[in-house]
Amino acid sequence: MIQLIERFYDPNEGIIYFDGVKIKDIQLNSLRQEISYVSQEPILFATTIRENLRYSKPDATEQEMIDALLKANVWSFIQNQEMGLDTFVGQNGTQLSGGQKYRICIARAILKKPKILLLDEDTCALDTKNGFNTKNIG
Repeated sequence: MIQLIERFYDPNEGIIYFDGVKIKDIQLNSLRQEISYVSQEPILFATTIRENLRYSKPDATEQEMIDALLKANVWSFIQNQEMGLDTFVGQNGTQLSGGQKYRICIARAILKKPKILLLDEDTCALDTKNGFNTKNIG
């Protein structure tokens, strides 16, 4: 389904619409700019949380980052870190738990303010107590 929405493939039957427009009639670059995707294996770069977030929106304000982190339910963890948003995550996020990595990737996707947010196995790394509620991303 994700590959159909991102137009890696076109459907053999039926039509996919995006905002009432046939997805085939939308330029591929324009379509993909409206999509944020978080894969089952979240990818973080060997830099800070702040810089990882800015990959999706380079001009993001600190408040925008905090709002996205709140929606992804990871802000309280970051607040408790000595360096806060400037906490180094390690190579591919090795300094974080799987759930923390995934939530930061979700926050990065939310920060872009996409019209479509695709989450591949969005609860795979999250515990049942602190799961992710997609109603909060609005």
